[in-house]
Amino acid sequence: MKIMLICSAGGHFQSMLEIHSFWETHERVWVTFPTATTKAALEEEKVYWAWSPTNRNLHNLLRNFFLACKVLFQERPNLVISTGAGVAVPFLILAKILGSQTVFIELFTRVEQLSLSARLVLPFLDALYVHWPQLQVCYPRAELIPSYLKSS
Repeated sequence: MKIMLICSAGGHFQSMLEIHSFWETHERVWVTFPTATTKAALEEEKVYWAWSPTNRNLHNLLRNFFLACKVLFQERPNLVISTGAGVAVPFLILAKILGSQTVFIELFTRVEQLSLSARLVLPFLDALYVHWPQLQVCYPRAELIPSYLKSS
């Protein structure tokens, strides 16, 4: 199975690294922002660098949309996973349209409401994972993240 991992830097990137036990045995490609941390951690990985910032930046939204088109057609992943944030929106929407399975893992810090990114891509997701039962109550379609992922 070929997996595409999409996340912005910082906590989103750290969350993606925390679920390495899931993705590390699969063929994979990353989409994230070029920071010192991501460049060092992904030195041995196949990476496409996205444009940042994404919040309220129409220019970078368009650039990331065209990057998503190029990368998704080129890589043809079976599964696209994101831990957020804004960079994930064009990738997850296009991935679903192109027939990939799509998964969004909401950050641990989201307790009562989904992030804007998660709400935007919700109709295009095959699975949404949340960390808190009260968030699952608000979004019955969401699945509570297994405890083994929290301790990985």
